[in-house]
Formats: sequence, C-alpha cells, structure tokens
Amino acid sequence: MKSTVLIAGIAAGFTLLAFDASAAGRGGPQQMPDFATLDVDQSGSLSLEEIQDAGAVRFAAMDTDGNGSISAAEMVAAQQGRMAERAEKMIAHLDENDDGELQADEMKHRGGDRAERMFERVDADENGEISAEEFEAAAEKRGGRGGKGHRGRG
Repeated sequence: MKSTVLIAGIAAGFTLLAFDASAAGRGGPQQMPDFATLDVDQSGSLSLEEIQDAGAVRFAAMDTDGNGSISAAEMVAAQQGRMAERAEKMIAHLDENDDGELQADEMKHRGGDRAERMFERVDADENGEISAEEFEAAAEKRGGRGGKGHRGRG
C-alpha cells in the first residue's frame, strides 16, 4: 500500500511539474508544493486522494480572487512569490557575512571552478581563447544560443 501511494505521489509530482512548466510557458521544472500544502486534512500523512487533488490545490492557491480562473496577474504573482522564496534561500545559503545581502565576492564562490571547466570544454583548440566558431559550436551542442531550456528560441 505504501509503495502504491509513493508511486502515485511521484506520478502526481511529475504531473504538477509539467502543469507548472506549461502554465508558465516554459519547459523547465518548477518547485514542487511542500508537504504541508499537499496534506490538506493536516493529518501528517498524504492520502492517495490528496496526491490526486494536488493540481486542484495548486490551482486554488493561484486563483487569489476565487473566480475559478487564473488571470495573467495571478500567474505573475505566483511566480514572483516563488522567485522571492528562491532568492531568500539563495541569500541565506551564500551570505557569508550574515548581512542579509550578497556581495560580489560571496557570489564568486558559488560555482567553484565551474567557469574554468566550462571554458576548457568550449576552447576546442586549447589556445586559451574562445573564438566565435567555438562559442557557436558550444551553443549548438547545448541546443541553441540560449543553452539549456531555450532550445530554438535563438
């Protein structure tokens, strides 16, 4: 029984991710609702019905005026709320001096040597510089000029 509920939860999660991505007009995944949001009856556990109703719960949360539809303004407000949460988490994670803000030197440490690794992958002729051709080849390899998530938008 528990494995059935777990599988249903995972399937519902993917459904929600697809719904959020298509509703936002993007192909990338969105943040999953937290446990408390899904646990509508506040029982401390998720029933199959709660998992199945997760999309309706998410829709109702976005429908702030309760008219049964989501306007562009409501969709934007929902996205801004999620963006604010992500920004707060990012600052909490990277803010080395605990001033509640990120300085440029705190951001440098974020990727470690990611920029160097990326540079080495793109610099095909290993001459220490990236030519326009190498840049375009790397962009094409990633699926277009915008890279991941922007295929074909050029």
